[in-house]
Amino acid sequence: MPASLCARDVSLGYSDDPVIQGLTLEVPDDSFTIIIGPNACGKSTLLRGLARLLRPSSGSVLLDGSEIHRQKSKEVAKRLGLLPQSSLAPDGITVADLVARGRFPHQNAMRTWSSADEAAVSGAMAATNVTGLSKRLVDELSGGQRQRVWVAMALAQQTGHLLLDEPTTFLDIAHQIDLMELFAELHRGGTTLVAVLHDLNHAARYATHLVAMRDGEIVAQGEPREIITESIVEQVYDLPCRVITDPVSGTPLVLPLGGRRA
Repeated sequence: MPASLCARDVSLGYSDDPVIQGLTLEVPDDSFTIIIGPNACGKSTLLRGLARLLRPSSGSVLLDGSEIHRQKSKEVAKRLGLLPQSSLAPDGITVADLVARGRFPHQNAMRTWSSADEAAVSGAMAATNVTGLSKRLVDELSGGQRQRVWVAMALAQQTGHLLLDEPTTFLDIAHQIDLMELFAELHRGGTTLVAVLHDLNHAARYATHLVAMRDGEIVAQGEPREIITESIVEQVYDLPCRVITDPVSGTPLVLPLGGRRA
């Protein structure tokens, strides 16, 4: 069976400047797929293409077997959620109201706010530990608090696929782990996740499927133990390193040696 979300021979970029050309990727169903690679390698561009935010100049992105750009936006939003790299909240909006906007795809002229919507919003805020902030204005919050609110809005959408572009940005190490554990729990509950991450050790610990990119191409993909190796890390990042076994998780642990190649 083909994957529910995939890119087939896509070229993606901005204006006339292609970042990715002829790339094919199938996101394994029920996986926690994490995309890694150096800055400007095309990670976020690929995620934007998968999220229907960026139309390929050639090739296609398929969701449930149909080209995603031929589907109605609201129907796509019922099945695929996105946490973008940076988001702007409307002025004067409270945390509860912003999280409630995650329920928009489920509303129509015949269906008003319901107890199911209320439960989805309450559950999303509890999961991200922002319930106590519900009456606060979003623009009054710290960067880390705002990030958790945006995650809550994405969770309230209750989609089968959730795309995350650098979701741990602005968070301290404790909140990074809390959030990664939350994503891992969502994955265990049946959500397919695709995330762009810079932290290789987080990626190695939490991913079930890793995609390593460089210069707009996929260099390698597979299970973390297959991808987080000394040779692949140096090939992707030009960074000599040692890879050992994490004594806590048993997953690969990258120890940079410095001496980046010119």
